[in-house]
Amino acid sequence: MIHRHTLARLAAELRARKLSSVELARAYLERIQASQPLLNAFISITAEQALAAASAADAALARGEGGALTGVPIGHKDLFCTAGVRTTCGSRMLENFVSPYDATVVSRLRASGAVMLGKLNMDEFAMGSSNETSYFGPVRNPWNTDLVPGGSSGGSAAAVCARLLPGATATDTGGSIRQPAALCGITGIKPTYGRVSRYGMIAFASSLDQGGVVTASAEDAALMLREMAGFDPRDSTSVDTPVPDYVAGLDAPLEGLKIGLLKEFFDAGLDPDNERCIREALAVFTRLGAKVREVSLPNISLSVPAYYVVAPAECSSNLARYDGVRFGHRCKEPRDLTDLYKRSRSEGFGAEVKRRIMTGTYVLSAGYYDAYYLKAQRVRQLIAADFQRAFAEVDVLMGPATPTAAFAIGAKTADPITMYLNDIYTISANLAGVPAMSVPCGFAQGLPVGLQMIGPHFAEQRLLHAAHRYQLETDWHLRIPERFA
Repeated sequence: MIHRHTLARLAAELRARKLSSVELARAYLERIQASQPLLNAFISITAEQALAAASAADAALARGEGGALTGVPIGHKDLFCTAGVRTTCGSRMLENFVSPYDATVVSRLRASGAVMLGKLNMDEFAMGSSNETSYFGPVRNPWNTDLVPGGSSGGSAAAVCARLLPGATATDTGGSIRQPAALCGITGIKPTYGRVSRYGMIAFASSLDQGGVVTASAEDAALMLREMAGFDPRDSTSVDTPVPDYVAGLDAPLEGLKIGLLKEFFDAGLDPDNERCIREALAVFTRLGAKVREVSLPNISLSVPAYYVVAPAECSSNLARYDGVRFGHRCKEPRDLTDLYKRSRSEGFGAEVKRRIMTGTYVLSAGYYDAYYLKAQRVRQLIAADFQRAFAEVDVLMGPATPTAAFAIGAKTADPITMYLNDIYTISANLAGVPAMSVPCGFAQGLPVGLQMIGPHFAEQRLLHAAHRYQLETDWHLRIPERFA
C-alpha cells in the first residue's frame, strides 16, 4: 500500500518514475477526506492547488528536472503563511485571513518540489499541549480517538501517524513538536533556534519559537529539514552558518557515541511503563557501541516556571497587533475605538490565549518586571549553562519526551497547571535554544512512547544519525494504528 511508504522511498520512486505525483496526491487526498470527520487533523484541504502542483511535478520529473522532494505530498501547520490560502493559527481571530505571501519554510519546500495538500489543525496560536484549544475543534489521536494527539502541532502529528501525509511542518515553542510526536508514535525534530527561518511563521514567543518537521522516520526528517534549513536575511533571528547534508552519513556506526542519561527526568512523575521503554531503548544504543552515563542538570527543574513567565510575556507583546483595525477578526458596530479593541479581542481569542496574554501583561508591568520577567531570564541563562557543561562531557542527552502516554480529551482542560506540566521534559531545550527530537521507542498500555534526544547547538545531524541507527534496529516508527493501516 502506497501510504505505508516512507517519504524517502516515495521521493525515490517518483524520481524513478515508478509512480506519478498526481496518483500519489489523489491517494492521500482520499485518505484525508475519509479521516477528517474522525481525526479533524486539517483546517484547510487544498485539493485543487495540490493536483495542479502534482501535475507540474510530474512534468518536471519527465524532463529529468526537479528537486529532492519533487512530487512528494506534505502539509503545513496552519501558522506558516501560504500565499492565496488562509492561515488561521487555529483561531477565530484569523479565521478568514489569507496571506499575500509565503513563509520562507513554505517557499523553500515548494522550491524543492514538495506538493502541499493542506493546512493542519493546531492549538490556537500554538498555545496548548493537547490540540484542544483550536477554534476549529480538537484533533484526535489516531491510536485512540478518545485521546489527545498532543499539541500544539497535533494536526501535523496525527496526520503523519495516520499516514494521511508522509511528512509535515510543525513548530516547537516548549515541546510542540516532540510532545505530539511522542504521543502519536512518530519522529519529530526541533532544530537549533535560528536554524530554520521564522519569516512568515506567525509568532507566539519570538525567542522560543522554532520550525521543524514531523515524519515517520529520522531519514525522512533529515530529507525535509535539509530543504527547510538555512540563513534567511528576512529573519533577524536566523543564524548565518552552513547547513550540512543531514542525509549524508546517516548509516555510519555509532561506536563511541557518549550518551548522557538525564537524571532529573527520571522522577516520581514519570510513568513506570514509559521509563521501561526508555531504558530498553538505551540498551539498544549500548548494543550499537554507545556509552551511557548519568548526567545532572541541576537547574532544569526551574524550566516550567521560567518558561511560563517568558513565553506569556512575549505572547502578550506579539498578540497586541490583533486589534480589529488592520486584519483579523473585527467586532460588529463598535461604539468607539476602545469598544473595537475590547470586543474584537474578546470575541477573536479563546480562553487559553487570553489567559497567557493576561499573565504576560502582568509579568511585564512596571511593578513586577524585575520580580518575574527579569528573574526568569536569569534562570534561563542558568539552564543554558547547565546544558553547556553537560555537552562538554557527552555528545547527546537522552530521556523521556513526556511523563505519560496520551491522555483523554478533556482530562486536563479544567486545570491549566496540570496541562502545563505535560511539557516538563521538553521546555528546557527551548529555553537553551538547543536542538531536540523525539523518536518512538515502544508502547505503554497500547499507546506510543517517545524517546527524547537533545544535542548541543547545530548538532541536528548528530541527533538524526543516532535516531536513524536506532530505527534500523527497531520497527516502532513503522507501526501504524490498525484502522489506518
